[in-house]
Amino acid sequence: MSSTVPDSELKARHRTMWASGDYPSMVETFLLPLGPRLVEACGIGPGMRVLDVAAGTGNAAIPAAQRGASVTASDLTPELLEAGSRDAEAQGLELEWLEADAENLPFADESFDVVMSSIGCMFAPHHQEVADELVRVCRPGGTIGLLSWTPEGMIGALFRTMGPFAPPPPPGAQPAPLWGSEQHVNELFGDRVTWTTLEREMLEITAFEHPRDYGEHFKARYGPTIAARANAQRNDREAEFDAALDAFCDEWNRGTPDAARFEKEYLLAVGSRA
Repeated sequence: MSSTVPDSELKARHRTMWASGDYPSMVETFLLPLGPRLVEACGIGPGMRVLDVAAGTGNAAIPAAQRGASVTASDLTPELLEAGSRDAEAQGLELEWLEADAENLPFADESFDVVMSSIGCMFAPHHQEVADELVRVCRPGGTIGLLSWTPEGMIGALFRTMGPFAPPPPPGAQPAPLWGSEQHVNELFGDRVTWTTLEREMLEITAFEHPRDYGEHFKARYGPTIAARANAQRNDREAEFDAALDAFCDEWNRGTPDAARFEKEYLLAVGSRA
């Protein structure tokens, strides 16, 4: 894929967005179960060559390394890789941490046994380019594993809530939660991957006392929410944004006003590369 100037500007904006706030603390607060779930579903074991694409802080890469795999964690945002690297070092684990674009991976064809991404590569704007790269770097008979938020689930709804306040998406960019649609995944990979697991599961979140604490957490720590609210502020709509986010938290609370509980649906897709 040849990088155009607008594309490099887009990547720089993405990098800045994910570096804003405090994504590592979000992982610690409620996202930790996802990485091990994907690693388990991919059947990762000792000696396997594993690539985690859009690895962030290594939520899947580190559990893969704990199982004895040889792991490369790649991400567009160096700040997230640095946080993951410190965590791995503290655990005495050795991984390769590499700044890389999911749409243009710097690896040779067929160089990994397992290529995976846990709520990571779904946020790259050009879905087909990402899917093509995942297939390219995976060896024939190897495993491709994806864990993605669904369009119908809570994060899909969050992006619909933030959409009217966010800057317009760049031309050709597709909505991230499409990766959580079975049909979209099948269209992206076609007959190049035979899916052995394609099922929806729930992540339950009980880390917040009050429902709206969830929204405050996102406003302080989550890059896409920070970017959408900053854009709302530029248009004198921050009060409207805050009200919409409060209403969203109330609507999706499955607990009580004093013991919030949320359920986030994701699609687990694991298959074998042709």
